[in-house]
Amino acid sequence: MVDVLAAPQHVKTDSSLRTLTAISVAHWVSHFHLFVLPMLFPFLKAQLGVGYIELGFALTVFGLVSGLTQAPIGYLADHIGARKVLLIGLCVGGCALIGLGLHLSYPALIVSAAVLGLANSVYHPADYAILSAHMDVTRMGRAFSIHTFAGFVGGAVAPAIMLALVATVGGLGALIVAGAIGPLVALLMIAMSLPDASAADRRADGVQAPQQNVLTPAIMMLTIFFMLLGLSNAGINNFGVVALMSGYGVDLAAANFALTAFLGASAVGVLAGGFLADHTRRHGQVAAAAFGINAVIMLVIATVNLPSLLLTALMTSAGFLGGVIAPSRDMLVRNSAPPGAAGRAFGIVSTGFNFSGILAPLLFGWIMDQNLPHWVFGASVAFMVLTVLLALVTDRKPQGKSEIPDSRLVHS
Repeated sequence: MVDVLAAPQHVKTDSSLRTLTAISVAHWVSHFHLFVLPMLFPFLKAQLGVGYIELGFALTVFGLVSGLTQAPIGYLADHIGARKVLLIGLCVGGCALIGLGLHLSYPALIVSAAVLGLANSVYHPADYAILSAHMDVTRMGRAFSIHTFAGFVGGAVAPAIMLALVATVGGLGALIVAGAIGPLVALLMIAMSLPDASAADRRADGVQAPQQNVLTPAIMMLTIFFMLLGLSNAGINNFGVVALMSGYGVDLAAANFALTAFLGASAVGVLAGGFLADHTRRHGQVAAAAFGINAVIMLVIATVNLPSLLLTALMTSAGFLGGVIAPSRDMLVRNSAPPGAAGRAFGIVSTGFNFSGILAPLLFGWIMDQNLPHWVFGASVAFMVLTVLLALVTDRKPQGKSEIPDSRLVHS
């Protein structure tokens, strides 16, 4: 990490490293909190006496609120400061889980999911605003990759942490402890003197980005691409454990281990994908190839009852390939964004993930309620095939545009 942020001035290096560390820890929390409720589905189902579609509805509420509030939160960060917005988001998200742990009921679950969705909308606008303002522009891409990696790690360790918490303090205690991490990290941000970033900070060089139309066909196509990516992963992330337990005869510990391996390999794949993305401009073909192999792996899992060891090995391979896609996915967005409009472009295409967050819980919850656990993986295969086709189409879209974005990437 020190090499990533190497700078001529020692003080500047220390400041950049501290800022990146603080923002990466916050991103770790955001992804960890994403998995708290899904990892507790078996506990919540038993305690609340509801079906998986009711539990899935809570995740739909989360996705809906997060999708509707992400853009307004971005404007808020520009006006009152990204640091303040980030600190508030950490505390609000933590309190949502603590409150649910103190008063568990289905209405409280829905309220908690809504508040968590609001908190989740904070991280990307605030994180990227602060990083953009305080990282060396020549190393911005590598700083972003570390930020992304930290988020993947947060999701990767969530199943193991939640399993350990349930075993030691019970389901309600697990909610409270998981929630307390948010305010504690907010205090850590303050102790680390996390710098702020406002619109004025990011225009300190006097350069005003031109206002351009970013609702281009390429950007809209990428929004659908992001939605399909989200749908293909959501069933595995949120319902993989319960699907493996009910349809494959896998116990809770083995199912959680397989999902942890899947998510952990995704984190490693992000770093590997960064090197791959730097050595090719055919990012759509990279994404298509990785997801094509993933579709074959998931088809095997969907149709064959495998021994736990082989199942975990295939889940690990699929997770790694899914992580490899992330940098190429982001390169596609950058290459399609008009000059000076990368932020708005990423904001628009990221709503594809929000759409998938709304649709996926209901779809996969319905699949589980129909006692079709193998179709959690089967539906993922279908979405992966669609993603492969769209990636190949999208890769051809930018061919006629200016090469400015690519040259900009070479120096980042």
